[in-house]
Amino acid sequence: MHYDFDMRGANAGEIPEPYFFIGLSNRFNNSFQAAADSLFAELSWKQVFFMNCVALFDAPPTIGDMAALLGCSHQNANQILGKLERAGYLRVETDGADRRKQRIHLTDRAVAYRSAHDAASGRAMERLFAGLEEAELQTAIRVLIRLTQNIDSIRTEDAE
Repeated sequence: MHYDFDMRGANAGEIPEPYFFIGLSNRFNNSFQAAADSLFAELSWKQVFFMNCVALFDAPPTIGDMAALLGCSHQNANQILGKLERAGYLRVETDGADRRKQRIHLTDRAVAYRSAHDAASGRAMERLFAGLEEAELQTAIRVLIRLTQNIDSIRTEDAE
């Protein structure tokens, strides 16, 4: 099948659709990250995303919770956390019930930063999803959820 997408002269006709999808997903991710990095002053998109994910939890998450949510290694999540903690956006405290666990908290600086960038983020998201019907977005979400579940299954099998 032919897709109306500028490949800058690259021949995509020989690429099986699953490979094309993965390649296109990676291209989107790279482009999105570059655009989002330019939207946020002083922090990278990954750092802002990390803070936003901390805010999703009802109780302060652990580094393991964050790694699982983000789909990254404990080490990678810990690196992002360290940078945000040193910059004063996050605070890590020992869990009162289980001293082995460290809980991640947003600081006032993080709350203010997220609030200051909320309107610009909203406008960027509106522009990003312009022209997409709700049903298309829902289908894309279902596809990505299924692919994520499949990846998790592969990772679990490989770990055994």
